[in-house]
Amino acid sequence: MFSRGVRRLTQGITGTVLFLILALVFVEANVIYFGFVTRPERSDCIIVLGCKVYGTTPSPFLAARVNEGVRLLNEGLGDYIIVSGGKGPGEGISEAESMKNLLVSQGVDPYRIIVEDESGSTYENIRNSGALMAKNGFKSAVIVSNKYHLKRASLLAERMNISATFSGVLVSRYPTNEAFGFVREAPALIKAYIWGGS
Repeated sequence: MFSRGVRRLTQGITGTVLFLILALVFVEANVIYFGFVTRPERSDCIIVLGCKVYGTTPSPFLAARVNEGVRLLNEGLGDYIIVSGGKGPGEGISEAESMKNLLVSQGVDPYRIIVEDESGSTYENIRNSGALMAKNGFKSAVIVSNKYHLKRASLLAERMNISATFSGVLVSRYPTNEAFGFVREAPALIKAYIWGGS
C-alpha cells in the first residue's frame, strides 16, 4: 500500500514536471517565432523601449534599438519617436535621455522626439508611452525592442488597447546575451499571462 502511494506520487510529480517543461517549450517557441516573423507597419509614432545605460552611454543593446528607431523614422514608418525608460541603478542619466542624445547626434529633429523618463519596467514603458500617445493624438505605434522582448511587449500593448506593430533587433556581437534573453523571456511571458507581468 505504501509503495503504491509512493509510485502514484512519483508519477504525479513526473507528469507535472513534464507538463511544465512542455509549457516552457511552447512559450519559448512562441517568443522566438513572434520575434522573427513580426513586421512593422506605417504608424503615427515609433516607441523605443529602454535598456541599460552605462553612465551616460547607451549599452550596445539600447544603441541597436535606437538605430532601428532611426531606420524606421527615415523609412517613413512613423512621424515621431517616443523614447521610454527611466534612470536605473548605476545610470548617470535616464535611458530616455540617453536615447534622445543618440537620436539628436544622428540628425533626428528634437521636435520629433518625445521623452518618457519615468518608467522602470516593460509594463510601465508601454503604459506611460500609451499615455503620451493619447496626449498627442497618436492612434498607432511601432514598438521597438530586442526580438526576444517583442512577444511580451505585444501582450502588454494589447491589454492596454494600444494599436501596435513591432520591430526587433538582434545584436549578433553578443550571442550569449541574446540567447539568455530568449531563455529568460519564457518564464517572464508566462508571468505576464498569469499576473500581468512587468
